[in-house]
Amino acid sequence: MTPLFTPPPLPLIMVAPNGARRTKSDHPCLPMTVAETVAAAKACFNAGAGALHAHVRDVSGAHVLDAGLYRELLSEMRVAVPQMQVQITTEAVGKYTPEQQRELVYKVKPAAVSVALREMVPEGEEDQAKAFYNWAVGKACAVQHIVYSADDLDRFFNLVAAGTLARESHQLLFVLGRYAAGQESAPEDLVPFLDKLAERGSGVSLDWAVCAFGHRETECLVEAVRRGGKTRIGFENGLWNRTGDRAKDNADRVNDLVSALKEHSLMPA
Repeated sequence: MTPLFTPPPLPLIMVAPNGARRTKSDHPCLPMTVAETVAAAKACFNAGAGALHAHVRDVSGAHVLDAGLYRELLSEMRVAVPQMQVQITTEAVGKYTPEQQRELVYKVKPAAVSVALREMVPEGEEDQAKAFYNWAVGKACAVQHIVYSADDLDRFFNLVAAGTLARESHQLLFVLGRYAAGQESAPEDLVPFLDKLAERGSGVSLDWAVCAFGHRETECLVEAVRRGGKTRIGFENGLWNRTGDRAKDNADRVNDLVSALKEHSLMPA
């Protein structure tokens, strides 16, 4: 039997510099255009980030699943920061269907994509999702599944067991504190995910990372690395450094995390 595609390891630090919702009214250094995103990615790579989690915006600044803009971004990244992995997103923001999300990936053919499990595989669309995941394996496209709760993670394991997610290894992103008061994450938000991993993760090859919201973002990510995970950081999720001060830009957030990991002996000094 031909081995299934095994995605490359997630980097220790992936940067998410803009997301789908924030704008320059939230922070003047939040990138909105392709050029701004590439410049931010290059600065974050120099600060220690190994990958870019990329959103693109239309001329009004709205998040869009636009294949042309993603191709432009990927092309510019290959020139500006060829060593950096680039992961596109299929985030629905309440307006894109699973079919539209899949169609974006079919058109762009990226090396990496993130998908929210509950958006891409709603109940009753498992067959369509299975065809998409099989296609991704054939195109050597690394799919990172976003899960927002232990229940999401439980469903992920059910889909793996059913053969819907055909891989030899899987990438996951645990979102901490999405529904917390004020959307402020805390390190203990990781516990339900780790409990579910301990319960059901035996025999499944997993590469997992964490993102977190608010003022304790760095603290949450340090705890993730301490527990064997990886990280996604940036203005999509948090604008503040450990000091409580607002970061000057995305590279400043990466520097804050790198400094914290080194202080805890979780990265080489």
